[in-house]
Amino acid sequence: MKSIATRILFAAFIASSALADERIFTYSYEPSVEPKGDLEFEQHVTSRIGRNADVGQPSFHRVQIREEIEYGVTDNYQVALYFNHHYENFKDPATGQRRSDYRQTGFSLENIYMLLDPTDHRVGLALYLEPTYDGPNFELEQKIIIGQRHGDWRWALNLTHATEWENHFREKEGEVELSFGIARKLGSNWTLGIEVRDHNEIPEYRRWENTALYVGPVVCYKRSGWFGTLSVMPQLYGANYTGNPDNNTHLELEGHERINIRLIFGFGF
Repeated sequence: MKSIATRILFAAFIASSALADERIFTYSYEPSVEPKGDLEFEQHVTSRIGRNADVGQPSFHRVQIREEIEYGVTDNYQVALYFNHHYENFKDPATGQRRSDYRQTGFSLENIYMLLDPTDHRVGLALYLEPTYDGPNFELEQKIIIGQRHGDWRWALNLTHATEWENHFREKEGEVELSFGIARKLGSNWTLGIEVRDHNEIPEYRRWENTALYVGPVVCYKRSGWFGTLSVMPQLYGANYTGNPDNNTHLELEGHERINIRLIFGFGF
């Protein structure tokens, strides 16, 4: 954590007079990219809170941390390098003691190519490809990104598919996600909106295991050189189609949490 704070302070120091292209949503990407030659640093922190004793993880809390450096290769193509790590903590129901674990979870290489610029077309369109590697595990994530801006209003829709190979490609799991965000600019600094996210897991592509729907507010604050965006998204509905391992008929608490909170903090160089 000290290392993360040091990086943030260093970025703030050297970016005090630079411009930053803000992320007004935390899960939904807009169909735009960094201009050619622009460089930006972003810090992502996601807090996933709340499973239960029925799945062996009461008082569950996972913090996922990603440092991102993104660069505009051309006016249509953006690349970004992520360094990933997470901290997990929960109470062991067998012993009553808390268990915690910190792990580095590899690196990711994000690629976004803008096919239709939203400033020139009725709807913007971009394609996204992100491989992630950490040694024994490999993931490949793809997105179709759609969105537009209408005056002070902005919206974005993402269709996401990912495949994760675990244990040196001995196991695999598919993921399907749909996310949508709509927001309105309030003055020169603030943007306020709402995000919707539905996430689904398909182990070995043999059965649709679960679904979890999250909905919550998102707020973005931007000043010259930096921005911060925060979303708070409780799970409103969830289901496990292979049974009821969490003994909950309204939420899915085996592969998902009761609430997700995400903060993105960015600086331009």
